[in-house]
Order: sequence, then C-alpha cells, then structure tokens
Amino acid sequence: MGKAKLENTLNQRKESGQNLFVPYIMAGDGGLENLEERISFLEESGASAVELGIPFSDPVADGPTIQEAGIRALEKGTSLSMVLDELASFRKERNIPVILMTYFNPILIYGPERFALACKQAGVDGVIIPDLPLEEQYIVSGYLKENDIAFIQLAAMTSPDERLAELARRSEGFLYAVSVIGTTGARTSHNEKVQGFLEMLKSHSNVPVLAGFGVSNANQAIELSKSGDGVIVGSKIVDLLHQGDTEAIRQLIQDSTQTNVKV
Repeated sequence: MGKAKLENTLNQRKESGQNLFVPYIMAGDGGLENLEERISFLEESGASAVELGIPFSDPVADGPTIQEAGIRALEKGTSLSMVLDELASFRKERNIPVILMTYFNPILIYGPERFALACKQAGVDGVIIPDLPLEEQYIVSGYLKENDIAFIQLAAMTSPDERLAELARRSEGFLYAVSVIGTTGARTSHNEKVQGFLEMLKSHSNVPVLAGFGVSNANQAIELSKSGDGVIVGSKIVDLLHQGDTEAIRQLIQDSTQTNVKV
C-alpha cells in the first residue's frame, strides 16, 4: 500500500523488460460513477499505474484538452472530497497504483493533514502537486510521509541542473520529467535535447524517470523510454475516452509498453 506499492509495481514492470506507461484521466469527466470502470479498464489494458486529475478552475499546467475535461468534471460538481470518497468505495477491488494530480489550492481548503489521511484511507499511492515549489513542500510533505504516500516531483528542462538534481533525489514513486516547454497537450515531436535531459535525471534519481507532457503515440513513447523508463500520457487518453474509443487506448498502451513492438 502507498509509496512501497507504487515503487514495487513500477520496478517489477521494469525488471520484466517493459516500458512503463501511466495514463492520466480526469476524475469526474464522464461522471464519477464511471471512475471504477475506467480505472479497471486501464489496469486490464496493461497500464503501470493511473494518474487521476482533480478538476480545478485555474489549471496552470494544463493545455486545452485537459482544461476542457476539468470544466466538464466541475460542471458535474466534482470535488476533491467526492473523488476521495469514490476511490475509497472500491479500493479493495483494484490492484493498480493510483496517483492523484491536484493543484495545491484544493489541498489547502481540504486541510493538508486531513488530505494525506484521506488519501491513505482511499488507497491513493502517490501525489503530484504541480504548483507547489520545493521551498513550500514542507506544508504537506510531512503528512504524506506519515501516511506512506509517495510525493512525486516534476522536473522541467528550464530548471538549473542543481535544482533538477535535488528534485530527482527527493522524488518518491517516480520522477515526472516534463519533456516539453509549456503546458500539457499532444505534440508531433519533442526537442532533441530531451534524451540528454532524461539521461541526466536518471543519473540522479533512485526511482524510475517517466516523461510526460506532449506524448501522444507509441512511437514517441518508445523513443522517450530509451533514455527514461517510460511515459505519462494525458491529453491523448482524455481525448480518446471522451470519444469513447477505448480500443485505441488499449492499443496505445500495449504498443508503448512492449519494447519489441514495431510501430
């Protein structure tokens, strides 16, 4: 349970020769009543873990696709407390690690100590807070540690090497390498410097390094996994779910995780 479960699951996948693949979905997009079914589908399709976004009115790291998904979720009344309650209701039915991606404001309103405890009770294994810098993480980090919740760090190419090394050392579960300059959203290609960036992060990190932002197809996933350990795919997954094209999601996960697949 918690941090150990996330790290053990990812390491076992790595040791078996698979590229790691973490799909992102927006909680409440399509209705919270569909959350269990969607997580179960992603688990059955071969996802390594699931990143679950909490809808927020000012999502500074998100591009248009995820912003729109957040708006749809908010229009259905989705809140952090509702998501945690829903996750708790089927925690025993799932084995795949679940990571919450939330901005800090909902945590602050909920209460950092109460949030960490509720995450544990809901079976959440890790947390990503994109707008909380290193210098202010003490507000929540101690509570997450007490409840064995992995605190996953984001590392961006625009940060100085010294700061990147510190982020890599601190990250738990995995290190989220932001592989583009800008917000989330599908890209047709990545900057040629990304491979070196991922290799540098791996040299400092004790946990897997996953590339996120802009990954939209298996070719990109496999290419980025050569220097890192796998990928996080958000906008493409959110878009395909909204379209109801689950088969395309299943194929994307399978093609991206198998290192010997020709795409």
